[in-house]
Amino acid sequence: MSISPATTAAPPAAPAGTHPTPAKRPRYWTARKRRDALIFLAFALPNMALIAVFTYRPLIQNMYFSTLDWTLGAATATNVGLGNYIEFFTSADAPTVLGTTAIFTVATVGGAMILGLLVALALNQNLRGSTFARAAVFSPYVLSGVGVGLVWLFIFDPTYGVLSWVLRGLGASSPQWINDPNLALVMVIIVYVWKNLGYCAVVYLAGLQSMPKEVMEAASLDGASGLRRFFSITVPLLSPTTFFLVITSLLSSLQAFDIIRIMTPTGNGTNTLIFDSYLQAFGAYNRAGYSATISVVLFVILLVMTVFQLRFVERKVHYS
Repeated sequence: MSISPATTAAPPAAPAGTHPTPAKRPRYWTARKRRDALIFLAFALPNMALIAVFTYRPLIQNMYFSTLDWTLGAATATNVGLGNYIEFFTSADAPTVLGTTAIFTVATVGGAMILGLLVALALNQNLRGSTFARAAVFSPYVLSGVGVGLVWLFIFDPTYGVLSWVLRGLGASSPQWINDPNLALVMVIIVYVWKNLGYCAVVYLAGLQSMPKEVMEAASLDGASGLRRFFSITVPLLSPTTFFLVITSLLSSLQAFDIIRIMTPTGNGTNTLIFDSYLQAFGAYNRAGYSATISVVLFVILLVMTVFQLRFVERKVHYS
């Protein structure tokens, strides 16, 4: 007995002269999505307005001022186009200012991060008084830069300073920290590293405490020495923390002003880009347009370095 295959009944044909009704598409802007969008705008718009008014508007205005030959306080200004930029990059002071900025940035960022990591390794030990030590290490970071500069200026004073008194007790004379341009730069680097050391130490300490202990214990059981565990396990696992500190510390050091202004009011070997911009506008020159030019150069350097780190340096970071 043969079995015929089952057949499916065809749908009834539409009446002549009519068109099939298209399927309805789902509405994208539902009531819930509109409500979420309104909530987002309610929270984001005030912040975006403040950023636009107090960050981007001054930035654009500063770029415009950099094209002017304008004396601070004058009612008129002359448009010189790129003349201020040409003057800056062809002046004899440009290599000195750029070199001082590079030395100050590399020394402060590298010094604070290296010493901060060593301090974090010490604070990571389960010892009595470690909580107090962590607070003591971090406290200089939250202090006012003006207060820190004044205290350290008294310490470094070659005549009445504490360091001078200690050196005289040892039979040595105090270096001329304030009067010698090279020593003045070393002086502000020491103070800036001391102030930011606690920040790097606390961030590194958080990275150390978040490490999986099983990995370190396994390496210890395999016979790896403490130095080998540090360079082969600890340092790679801390790469996200190091990457974060490099970006934040670099931006902070390039914009360091308060300590330099208090300890060396006229520069004297400590003319970084931001401090030279201040001296050009509010010092003896009163050249607001030229000062704006230096500020734009600093902004471009910050932008390029940040993009470079996010684009290339982050590839070396191990997030797992």
